[in-house]
Amino acid sequence: MNSFLGLFAIIFFGFALTNLIAQNKAEIDKPAPDFELTDVNGTKHKLSDSRGKYVVLEWINFDCPFVKKHYDSDNMQKLQEKYTKQGVIWLVICSSAPGKEGNLPKDEIKKRAENYKAKFTAYLIDERGDVGHMYSAKTTPHMYIIDPQGTLIYAGAIDSIRSTDKSDIDKAENYVSKALGEALSGKSVSTKVTQPYGCSVKY
Repeated sequence: MNSFLGLFAIIFFGFALTNLIAQNKAEIDKPAPDFELTDVNGTKHKLSDSRGKYVVLEWINFDCPFVKKHYDSDNMQKLQEKYTKQGVIWLVICSSAPGKEGNLPKDEIKKRAENYKAKFTAYLIDERGDVGHMYSAKTTPHMYIIDPQGTLIYAGAIDSIRSTDKSDIDKAENYVSKALGEALSGKSVSTKVTQPYGCSVKY
């Protein structure tokens, strides 16, 4: 009997844990899962503290050629500057595990961000990958937009041309800019989900 009860308890808690994980998975048009991460300066950032504002989540790996495409060209910084000036919170998240590509010392991160003249609100460290898995972040970059009510309204690629060629940027449709432009104008986001492209997140 004790063995049966033990097996039942394991199965029950297994289902409960699976259900809890499923509830904390990001889904389009659903409340974005809350999280708290620490930035390179040691400051904690909780997503729910930004309620009332639009929030962009940008998964990053400075060593990824797809990320370099958008930073070497100043494309990502221009987007960051344009929308943070309009009150958007822009959170860059690195989910690279220790010892993996993209997991850099804090001083190196600050140096690269300064050299790029990056305009993000904060660079957040997610070494365990908890937030990355919560949002099913697959690539760098992988972009998400959350509205002032805390609803996830866009998830996917930065733009429509899957390449590392900087010359493709001007020819591509920028999904992030389009979605933010529509949302900030009070319109519904017309393209809510796209297939992300880039390097795999180094969990």
